[in-house]
Amino acid sequence: MDLDTHKQWLTHFYAERGWLQLSSSRRLNFLTEEVGELSQAIRRFEIGRDHPGEKPQTVSEEKAHIVEELADVLDEVLIFCDKFGIEPDELLQYSEDKLKGRFKSETN
Repeated sequence: MDLDTHKQWLTHFYAERGWLQLSSSRRLNFLTEEVGELSQAIRRFEIGRDHPGEKPQTVSEEKAHIVEELADVLDEVLIFCDKFGIEPDELLQYSEDKLKGRFKSETN
């Protein structure tokens, strides 16, 4: 699956539930929440988590949690792409062009 196909599926999924009509401010709150969950998953993987009531996880479970949270962050970004008429490929190209321009001497 590619980003455009997933974005189309995701947009349809959100539209069916009435989630696309939410304001950008609310969407930013959801994105912030997902980034926080990603941060927690990475912290747990890298330095561990010592919290009463939480069962220890295997490395595989911890990595799966990181994948889950990265996917959630990506989905929120793709919803913003839809909201503002931006294709995911535009983001990828912009990122690459910006870094190549910023680090010209290192990318030749």
